Amino acid sequence: MAKASWQGTNLPRVGGFNRAVVLDAIRQRGEVSRVELAQRTGLTPQTMSNIVRALIADGLVTENGHAPSTGGKRRVLLKVVPDAYTSVGLHLDPEQITGVLLDLAGGVRLRSRRRVPTGAAPSAVATALTRTFQQLVRRSGVDSERVLGVGLAVPGPLDAEHRQVLAPPNLAGWSAVPLADIVAERAGLPVVMDNDATAAAIGERWAGCAERAGSFVYVYLGSGVGIGVVLNDQVHRGVSNNAGEIGHVHSGGSRRCHCGRRGCLEAYCSMRAIVADWQAAGGKPEGDSVAAAYERMCRRAAGGDAAAVKVLRQAATRLGQVLASVVSVLDVDRVVLGGPALRHVAELVRSRVAKVVAAQVWAPQVRPVQVQTALIGEDAGAVGAASLVLDHAYSPRLATLLGS
Repeated sequence: MAKASWQGTNLPRVGGFNRAVVLDAIRQRGEVSRVELAQRTGLTPQTMSNIVRALIADGLVTENGHAPSTGGKRRVLLKVVPDAYTSVGLHLDPEQITGVLLDLAGGVRLRSRRRVPTGAAPSAVATALTRTFQQLVRRSGVDSERVLGVGLAVPGPLDAEHRQVLAPPNLAGWSAVPLADIVAERAGLPVVMDNDATAAAIGERWAGCAERAGSFVYVYLGSGVGIGVVLNDQVHRGVSNNAGEIGHVHSGGSRRCHCGRRGCLEAYCSMRAIVADWQAAGGKPEGDSVAAAYERMCRRAAGGDAAAVKVLRQAATRLGQVLASVVSVLDVDRVVLGGPALRHVAELVRSRVAKVVAAQVWAPQVRPVQVQTALIGEDAGAVGAASLVLDHAYSPRLATLLGS
């Protein structure tokens, strides 16, 4: 596994970067001494002492007892103060808005859900997002001064420069909607926006600390399919901030996708496609939405229904085939599966994907690939959205190091 933390630098002009390196190292370790921090980050003891003193003064870090004695003076342990600040994450799915309030350590304090009316206009959705935010803050009792901002996780594609949701296939009638600015104006707080798969990957890294250090591919399985890519603890967004759209990678076959092309992965692995395959195999979807019908099918699969299991294994096989190519190109050794589509069937899907990836990935003897289920659960989009705010505020960034 890759190293768990960034290396710092003792150049005076990058104090902001060093501060982020130290805070991130403390957060990842849970509890850590100053001596260990200096060893892990490469900073001098004096630089480390100055940074820790400032973090304590700002209320971000506190001293928390002592490490076990090793024969000398017992070392004081440091930990992040979870309730120093919070953030709110809002995930816009075509059928549902999920919101969470996250503390500085990545813990979920509150959750909220509300339905998105079919065919809802962008203005109505923005109102629902804002009300979800307001409800979470009000219920939490958190001082509004302690809320860093709002994160939005939304379906792509996005125009990052203009903070717009362009034309998501599952949101009919949406075109170049400046959603981040609309919500920021109504909420009265800074808003950070990213696609749901990338946001979920950031949430997994933030909440997973040392378990998710290094590099991995996060696969978000919800209404559609997408990936977030983390390389050496930095999220990779691509030149247009739309990296990870594997839902529209050709996966064999000729089935028409909702994007208009044929053979896309999403045409076989989205909730809608899987439910349709189950129905064709004799299943009986019920419910007032695709998500409800999909959940019914997954419950049947978890109970041993042969037709439902077969359909899910077929979808997982196709997903594994595409992921084997992704892993080979990126040279990562971990794939993390998450999102609401795994509810009830996480191990069934994980085991099949793992088997296919192991059989098809290039040079497995050089880079054995682990396929794991996510740590942040089915609310990955919302947790990831809230983590966008924390990541933006506190994670080490090359832009900070370079002074840009």
